[in-house]
Amino acid sequence: MVTGEEADPCYAFAVPAKSQPRNAAGTLLSAFDEQDKVFSRAFSILQQAITERAFPAACIAVTRNGQLTALKSFGSFVYETDPAGGNFDSLFGATVFDLASLTKPVATTTMSAILYERGLLELDAPIIGTVPEFRALTDPRRNEVTFRMLLSHSSGLPAYEKLFLKARSRDEILQAALTTPLTADPAARAEYSDIGFIILGLALERLSGESLDVFCQHEIFGPLGMSNTTFNPPERIRSKIPPTADERVEAVPAQDAPVRSTFRNRLIQGEVQDENASVLSGVAGHAGLFSTAHDLAIFASTMLNGGTPILRPETIALFTRRQSAPAGTSRALGWDTPSTPSQSGKYFGPNSYGHLGYTGTSLWIDPDRQLSITLFTNRTWPDCSNQTIKQVRPIFHDAIIEALLQE
Repeated sequence: MVTGEEADPCYAFAVPAKSQPRNAAGTLLSAFDEQDKVFSRAFSILQQAITERAFPAACIAVTRNGQLTALKSFGSFVYETDPAGGNFDSLFGATVFDLASLTKPVATTTMSAILYERGLLELDAPIIGTVPEFRALTDPRRNEVTFRMLLSHSSGLPAYEKLFLKARSRDEILQAALTTPLTADPAARAEYSDIGFIILGLALERLSGESLDVFCQHEIFGPLGMSNTTFNPPERIRSKIPPTADERVEAVPAQDAPVRSTFRNRLIQGEVQDENASVLSGVAGHAGLFSTAHDLAIFASTMLNGGTPILRPETIALFTRRQSAPAGTSRALGWDTPSTPSQSGKYFGPNSYGHLGYTGTSLWIDPDRQLSITLFTNRTWPDCSNQTIKQVRPIFHDAIIEALLQE
C-alpha cells in the first residue's frame, strides 16, 4: 500500500495536493499535518474495508471552516491478488477517479444553477419548450414535465434503462432517452432517474449554446482552479486512473457471466464506466465527470462559502433545499439530502446536502458545521457486484465527525 498527498507528476493537468488554489472564499488552506492522529479511527475503517475487499482503492478529503483538514489515499488500483489487475501504479492524493453520478450535482446541476441566475432557465418551464422531441401525442403527461421535475427526480421517468443495448451512437441514445415512456404521472413520486438527467443535459446544452463539458470547463472548473476535473481524461494519463470494470470476455468467470458486463470487451480505465454515458461519447448529464478528492474539496468549500465566483448564496440555498413535493422525497434540485437511515451517517444536519456515485464516490456538505467530506473509491472493480460500500460510507462519515467533535 502506498499513501501520500503529492500529485502524480505524470498528470499534465495536476494540481499538487499541498498547494493552495484560489477559490471563491480566498485560499483553501491545507491543515492536515495531524490527520493521521485526528482521524485514526476513520482511516482504519477504510483500511479494514480494503483488506476485506470492499474496494481496492480509496481517496478522501475533508474540509472544515475553509481549511483542508484531511487529504489521504488508501490501497492500490486493484486487489493485489487479482489476476486481471495488470500493472497499475499505486495511489496518490491527487489521483483522478470516475465520479459517476456525482456528475449530476457537480456539473449538470451547477450548470443549471448558473443558467437559472442568468435568466436562461425557468425551473417551472415545461421541458418541451427546449426539447420539443420529448413531446408524445400518445402521452400528453409529457407536456407537464418541467426542469424542476427533472432536477428533483419527479418527472415520472424510470430510474434506468440499458439504452446502450439498442443505441450505438450519441444521436440514437438521445432519441432513445427522449422517447422512454413515463412510468408515473409527473410530480406524483420521486424516483431517481438517469434518463431524466440525460435529457436535462441535452436541454442545458441548447439553452447555453455550448456542450456540457465546454460550459463546465470555462464556467465552473476553470474559475475554481479545479484543474484535475474533466470529462474524457486525456489518453496519456488514463493508466494513472483507478480502473472501474473489467469487461474483457476472456476475464469473466463462467459463474459471473450473468452479472458482469462485457459490453465493450475491454478493461475500463480512464473512460466512463457507465455504458449509456460511454455511447454518449463520455459527456452526459448523468455521468462522465472525472476529478480528484482535492478538486472536490475546492468545489465543496466554494459551496460552503457562498458560491463566489460561480454562484450566489441564494441560488445555492434554493438548489440545495429539500423539495416539499412529492410527499416524502429527500431530493433537492440536483442534490440529495440526508434521510433515515442515510449514507451520510447520523450526524449531517437538516440543512446538509450531498450525492452518491455508482462507482463508489460520494460528497456530503453540511453548511451548519461548515464541513464537507469527499470519499472516492472504485468499488465497481471488477464487476460492480460488491455493495459493501453501503456499510462503509456511513460509519466512515460518523468517525470523521466524531473525531472533529472531540477536538
